[in-house]
Amino acid sequence: MTTKSATTQPFLSETAEDNPTTEAEIDSFTRNSVLADEEASGSDQYPRMWNISAGFFHERVVRADNPQPVEVIAVPHRPGGGERGLELMVAMSRWNMIWEAAQFRRRHFGPEDLPFPLYKIADRGDNNIVFVPETLSRYHEYSPIYHLLSRAVCERHGLPLLRGGQWPYLTDLGIERYLPADFVDRLSRAWASVVWHRIVGGSSLNAFSPNDSLKLLAHNLDFWQPAVVTVMEDILREFHISAAADPEEGVAKTLDGMVVGTYGPARMGGDIWRGEEETFDVIDLVVAEADATGKLRAIVDAIKSNRVEDDFSDRWSYAREDFERKLYRKRSKIRVRFVELTDSLPVQSRHTEVSDGLVLGDFMSVLDPKERQIVVLVSSGVTRVGEVASILGYANHSPVSKRLARIRRKAASYFLE
Repeated sequence: MTTKSATTQPFLSETAEDNPTTEAEIDSFTRNSVLADEEASGSDQYPRMWNISAGFFHERVVRADNPQPVEVIAVPHRPGGGERGLELMVAMSRWNMIWEAAQFRRRHFGPEDLPFPLYKIADRGDNNIVFVPETLSRYHEYSPIYHLLSRAVCERHGLPLLRGGQWPYLTDLGIERYLPADFVDRLSRAWASVVWHRIVGGSSLNAFSPNDSLKLLAHNLDFWQPAVVTVMEDILREFHISAAADPEEGVAKTLDGMVVGTYGPARMGGDIWRGEEETFDVIDLVVAEADATGKLRAIVDAIKSNRVEDDFSDRWSYAREDFERKLYRKRSKIRVRFVELTDSLPVQSRHTEVSDGLVLGDFMSVLDPKERQIVVLVSSGVTRVGEVASILGYANHSPVSKRLARIRRKAASYFLE
């Protein structure tokens, strides 16, 4: 590949030198390249995530038979870091482009092909790694999640409408300047609003306290990001293999003879998803993947089974109602005791009956004569079952014990109505 000198490049004419591109013109060009216009933000176009085929740069690549889960690593870099910074960005793009090789992609590179920060990581073994530049906003780390958000969700949470994302990372399009300073916080809230009803259902986010475990889980981008990346690459592996001029394929082996996959033309690129309808289905796949690999349902069930009152906000919700119903049902197993009121002044009415300081109301009407006698005896200080049985003329205490049990059941039923 040859590069023309500056004197032979037609766009560096005397007119261009006399009228250099202004900062405003650069910003306008970048803005139009990055931000979605009205057409690109329509529900059939937005959100969007795409992939660029490695076939543009590699005739053949390794396609791993059993790819490991992807690990995203953010690499520190200085914007405008000169020649070294450019070398780092180019190396990251070359590494990421052959994503089909998965954990075996390091075998495409030698020590001289990767800058030290990347080679140091790659030299640790066969790991399925994707490199992204580390930025203040952390956009590149969480871009797969961001580009699952609909226009309405982005606007509701103050997030800009970007034209689309690319996976894996290849180049920085200047997105950073258009993101809010609290991008991660906004993204976390936006994603939680999207995924919440898929994992909880019935009750809104506002029905729970800020420290509720499920609410924290829904906001946790680090929990969801691996599932999103896995779903993306599963979709990519369904793309057709490009019809290259030399479509011959072979078996890919390591130096020690281990078969790792196929060596042949790369898969074609294209949209991983585009539009709200496709995105809706992808989010369902993400939740299923989080369940399969992150034990999502088990976590949700465990949290729901161990809720406490502090998990809820002051708002009414079905979840809170269900929790309180179960809580009070457990507490309704009351123990009935006959207590003599000696010093207190109870509220009385025309339906109240007082016997030696024991206040009895309409409850006495549900008892038969023998049961009433037992209540009166107990309230008058005869507390031994044997004594009550003797006074009532029973041969032993068994009949009294059975009647006391019935009285307690009637009391529990009466006072809970």
